[in-house]
Amino acid sequence: MSTEQMNSADAAWLHMDGPTNLMVVDSVLWFDEPIDSRRIAEVVRERLVERFPRFRQRVVEPRLGLGLPSWEEDPGFDLDRHIHHLALAPPGDRTALQELVGDLISVPLDHTKPLWDMYVVDGFGTGTALVSRMHHCIADGIALSRVLLSMTDDQPDAGIQPATETEAGYGHRGPGTLAGPLRVGTRLAEGALHEGFALLAHPRSQLRGLASQTVAESRALEKLLLTAPDRETVLRGKPGARRRVTWSERIALDDVRAIAHASATTVNDVLVAAMTGALRRYLADRHSSVDELRAIIPVNLRPLEEPLPRELGNRFGLVYLDLPIGLRSRRQRLEEVHRRMDAIKSSPEGALAYDMLGLIGLTPAQVERRLIDVFSSKGTLVLTNVPGPRQPVYFAGQRVAGAVGWVPAAGGIGVGLSILSYDGAVTVGLRADAGLVSDPQAIIDAFEHELELIAHPRTRRRTTTRRRRDSKRDRRTGT
Repeated sequence: MSTEQMNSADAAWLHMDGPTNLMVVDSVLWFDEPIDSRRIAEVVRERLVERFPRFRQRVVEPRLGLGLPSWEEDPGFDLDRHIHHLALAPPGDRTALQELVGDLISVPLDHTKPLWDMYVVDGFGTGTALVSRMHHCIADGIALSRVLLSMTDDQPDAGIQPATETEAGYGHRGPGTLAGPLRVGTRLAEGALHEGFALLAHPRSQLRGLASQTVAESRALEKLLLTAPDRETVLRGKPGARRRVTWSERIALDDVRAIAHASATTVNDVLVAAMTGALRRYLADRHSSVDELRAIIPVNLRPLEEPLPRELGNRFGLVYLDLPIGLRSRRQRLEEVHRRMDAIKSSPEGALAYDMLGLIGLTPAQVERRLIDVFSSKGTLVLTNVPGPRQPVYFAGQRVAGAVGWVPAAGGIGVGLSILSYDGAVTVGLRADAGLVSDPQAIIDAFEHELELIAHPRTRRRTTTRRRRDSKRDRRTGT
């Protein structure tokens, strides 16, 4: 049986898998109407399995553990072993779906078969939900979002045809809407969690050898390697195997754009600033306040205008973003997030992190685990923000009503936040270790509240004034 050696970056992601942090890109699509199961299978076979070999190949580790793993065709491949059917427990609402998704994403994939699964969940309201799980060694989150998007159509009655070489990874829309419903923010932080052991032992000598001689690259590499561990808060700790997930209501994108326009910032800045405020409130309520909290942000290194290769693979890096949790003023937080985001946009950190990931994939597993722990200590959460299609898309003939997704977090990182735009709205998803964040909805609620206050700052002042007036009246009347 023919085999194909896995590249070192993909091998790094494969070996990052652990019992407490699974290296799986998870996503959820939901529909207002039921979906025909036979049509789902046809779409998946034509546009996923037959188009991209990795979805019918399994991973084979080298003998004696020496060398890189290989891909080989699964001789017993059966699509029915990958598409599963479940019924959502009553009342079939969003909370019930979130609990089910939390259970599903806490279970490792079966490494004896190709590393992906889909779950068709009936009974979600009046329709269906589709939970997708794909191992990060197949591809990075952005590539997988393009793969998922290639299975959708612009019209509900489009015929089921395999994507062409030009269309693969783009669906039937073209570069303008590439991001796709699942652009699962999936550019995770772990990519950074791998360097080579020699880089840690002799960082200064490696700086000269790995980076070019430009000052910017040298500084960026030094930042990646020598950044101190993040601050200790209730969001940090030893993660367990159980995960909790939740997501926000759909937020009108035009409203966020209006805030960005009025503040001379970007949509991304506004959303990140609102999440910064939400984390500030969450930590303060738990007596765990800090001045800053570090997020790890994955960045795409693959040209989006080019078709995806059939072999897929990982090609992304990462950057660090310190969130200004300690600033009291929402306006100041937004301005500071804008300034910091501008600073990292031109940084070479992402490309350097990818190079280091390739090196780490060549190291022994024990060394890699040590490096994962070192680099995961540098951040508290993974933050992704990805634009999806501006218009509605259809999967197996049914309109996608909403979407959310998460990338994995390696080492000790227990919190993942994703911001996804689709069809004129934004959805914010949170995946967290159940032992570290027992009430993830509190963060999402705080985010929605922060966004409202950024948009309407006078609302808070009026509410505060009214509360003070009511308090004085109560004291006078003795109530």
